[in-house]
Amino acid sequence: MNANLNEDSLLYLFKAITTLETVDECRRFFDDLCTVPELKAMSQRLMVAKLLNNGVVYSKIVEETGASTATISRVNRSLNYTSCEGYALVFDRLKKLEDKEEE
Repeated sequence: MNANLNEDSLLYLFKAITTLETVDECRRFFDDLCTVPELKAMSQRLMVAKLLNNGVVYSKIVEETGASTATISRVNRSLNYTSCEGYALVFDRLKKLEDKEEE
């Protein structure tokens, strides 16, 4: 874990998130916790990561998400050059969930 993210308050936040069981619960919690711009920024970065992971080029990502090339570059670095692999973990689990829903 990033050393800057090892504070007790952040660990408490991460634990709180793991208690959420449904999309509705997540929506309610994050609506209380975050401002609309904060939520939009996080969701935009996740969408950028998804598109990069699917091989979409920067210009198309800018067009689809409105993200700046600087944001896209930062997300790309996280996807390709960090050892956390958080995006990969989430994408793998979302894929499994989607596969289950299709059955």
